[in-house]
Amino acid sequence: MISQKTYNMINKAEKALQSEFQKIDELCNQNSLKVLNAFRHHRVSTNHFETTTGYGYDDLGREVIEKIFAEVLKAPDALVRSQFISGSHALSVALFAFLRPNDLMLSITGTPYDTLHEVIGIKNNDSSLKSFGIKYEEIDLVNDDFDYDKISDYLKKNKVKLIEIQRSKGYSTRKSITIDKLEKVIKLIKQIDQDIIVMVDNCYCEFVQEKEPAEVGADIVVGSLIKNLGGGIAPNGAYIAGKKELVDLAGERLTLPGEGREVGPTLGINKALLQGLFMAPSVVASSLKTAILTSKVLEDLGYNVDPKWNEKRADIVQNIIFGNEQDLIKYCQAIQSASPIDSFVLPEPWNMPGYDDKVIMAAGAFTQGSSIELSCDGPIREPFIAYQQGSLTYSYGRIAIMMAVEKLLENK
Repeated sequence: MISQKTYNMINKAEKALQSEFQKIDELCNQNSLKVLNAFRHHRVSTNHFETTTGYGYDDLGREVIEKIFAEVLKAPDALVRSQFISGSHALSVALFAFLRPNDLMLSITGTPYDTLHEVIGIKNNDSSLKSFGIKYEEIDLVNDDFDYDKISDYLKKNKVKLIEIQRSKGYSTRKSITIDKLEKVIKLIKQIDQDIIVMVDNCYCEFVQEKEPAEVGADIVVGSLIKNLGGGIAPNGAYIAGKKELVDLAGERLTLPGEGREVGPTLGINKALLQGLFMAPSVVASSLKTAILTSKVLEDLGYNVDPKWNEKRADIVQNIIFGNEQDLIKYCQAIQSASPIDSFVLPEPWNMPGYDDKVIMAAGAFTQGSSIELSCDGPIREPFIAYQQGSLTYSYGRIAIMMAVEKLLENK
């Protein structure tokens, strides 16, 4: 049961958020038009729902999906495949495709997300980039922005093959990277060395702002289909979009040299990928509204939140800084109880593969690991931050927030 106190709190917050909700609706309208125009341009028909097996030669649906993704992302080309098991897998494929022994990779957003540590060699692994003789350095952000002077100085002194930029914050306390900041730093990089490959990890960020990274100079953009662009319908997969010669290299690393993008059976997934992309603008809008409501309500309850409800957003992630382990666990458990799948399960912190700390994860989703469905997780370490993202509809997100608030208010 939801108490009248909680209902009143939510209703009061919603009234204060109407102007922000209107901005999200307008963004949804723009992105919906962008997607529909791409479908119309490429003359999508039910023929494109057909499937291939085995090698997957001549899959018309796969070809049109990649053309549509490229157009929506404003990129020259795209590789969109169910053979990618996650966004991290797509990032790994891209890095191994573009880098060679003695090449230098530079991250300019500090240490990347935990699941890339063993890929790069930050954490020892015999299959890492480091084990193949690929060098890695990183430059931290300064006051939630790029360290432009340090980047400029470093690039003038070192021959860098690839720069990786992670837009979303991951399990960190810094802010996510907006398109305007991304555009500024890419311009700086290209002024110094046009040949550097600028690769952007765009997970959680698609359709949150008016432009995408390829529109402001990124050479390669990578994202997951169980996040924004899958619309909660795609059962798995990811994309690598950007310059054709780089996308082709990624295709040969995903499959094998000489066959590359010509193979890869779709196994009946085409309709789900197309329908997911079609629904993505409205699903991302619901996620943003849910995040903004969360920010407003939890701040009203006295918790520190990031971003604030009226701040510019770069992704769908909402941080709630609880400051104590008990409230973090309690909140995640409440989100799980408001989920359509496994609502009866009580999540507990556990040693999750690829992470250094124990993680508590509320993820009662139709698709395992889907972050565009409402989920909430966080590492058990100070300052005990919950990272909440997603919600297929605003109504379901609203209900979940009410249930979480009720849980937090117990015994208070």
